[in-house]
Amino acid sequence: MESVQAIKQRFGIIGNDPKLNRAIEKAIQVAPTDISVLVTGESGVGKESIPKIIHQLSHRKHGKYIAVNCGAIPEGTIDSELFGHEKGAFTGATQTRSGYFEVADGGTIFLDEVGELPLTTQVRLLRVLENGEFIKVGSSKVQKTNVRIVAATNVNMFEAIKKEKFREDLYYRLSTVEINLPALRERKEDIHLLFRKFASDFALKYKMPTVKLTDDAVNSLLKYRWNGNIRQLRNVAEQVSVLEHNRTINAVTLQHYLPNTGSNLPAVVNNSKSESDFSSEREILYKVLFDMKSDLNDLKKLTMELMKNGSAKDVQKDNEHLIQKIYGDDKDDDFDATIEDLDVLSIPEHIEADEQSPSETEDKYHFAEEIEEEETLSLQDKELELIKKSLERHNGKRKLAAAELGISERTLYRKIKQYDL
Repeated sequence: MESVQAIKQRFGIIGNDPKLNRAIEKAIQVAPTDISVLVTGESGVGKESIPKIIHQLSHRKHGKYIAVNCGAIPEGTIDSELFGHEKGAFTGATQTRSGYFEVADGGTIFLDEVGELPLTTQVRLLRVLENGEFIKVGSSKVQKTNVRIVAATNVNMFEAIKKEKFREDLYYRLSTVEINLPALRERKEDIHLLFRKFASDFALKYKMPTVKLTDDAVNSLLKYRWNGNIRQLRNVAEQVSVLEHNRTINAVTLQHYLPNTGSNLPAVVNNSKSESDFSSEREILYKVLFDMKSDLNDLKKLTMELMKNGSAKDVQKDNEHLIQKIYGDDKDDDFDATIEDLDVLSIPEHIEADEQSPSETEDKYHFAEEIEEEETLSLQDKELELIKKSLERHNGKRKLAAAELGISERTLYRKIKQYDL
């Protein structure tokens, strides 16, 4: 078994970080087996080196090694690229074509950006991992293949699984062994070493003297975040080598090549959404409609109280919480006078019941029937749906659900009984 240092020299890997060394050790240990490997890490950390190490140290080293960028192949053609297709399987399929899994039989396939695979392709890939079987597009014949699969991704797989963008069973099939490569900002001691290597390579390539960094430039290099990792560092080294006439680079000059990404100070970020947040415009609309209906019911109740009692001041005193809920803190100071001036509420306070004829009473309150008019069926459905979602969010706790919906717990209980929830 080759040493870590020998593997670094053989594959051109620069750095002495312990995490990097551990990743290479795992690659060396797993190479002689046929175990599926998942390489994780940010974009630009050099994930493509690990599959090459695994292939060259395995018994498949004389077989084909095919690297496939899953994110670069259109969704409509990726099944054909991976598994092949029969003639006439779709428009443009003028002849039978072998896919990568058929061509690489006995070798290794590196699936880069595997997190970008469509769900339908993930199902096909899972079958290959389980029993080595696949079916060409447009064919009914099951074919066998014997390939070693090494996958890589910069996606947070658990987040993708949670959002149902990646199959959980496929993840555990791919990640029998998981190898994580550290970000460049976690390898402080390797940053200057890598820059010197890149500067030397570009000096040789473009036939010019090698650029050197002053101490303050090295400090700037170490403090920078390097979101693009090794790929970004390589680009900076190439720009400096080509564009600068002075071959000694200080911190001021170097800063011109480092994009300003803001402060590196830690910040608290709340990634969790509030339980009362709505994920779609439709739910927001339902919430607005439900609030409007709730206010309308409160107004109906207040109107009926005024009609029954006949005294605006008493009704206002007894229903202060209801008025506060409807009008908030924006009601005018002359609210009492406004209520007393309403014609519909100008009910004589000392009228005896026998002084009114039945016909007069009926005419005067004929609109009471209209107040109790049922809402449309569609609005009831929306109300029912909103109540269900609120109860689900709060695990059936009516008090919290009622507070979110802006109604009393008693009203919510009545709605639950009404809809038989």
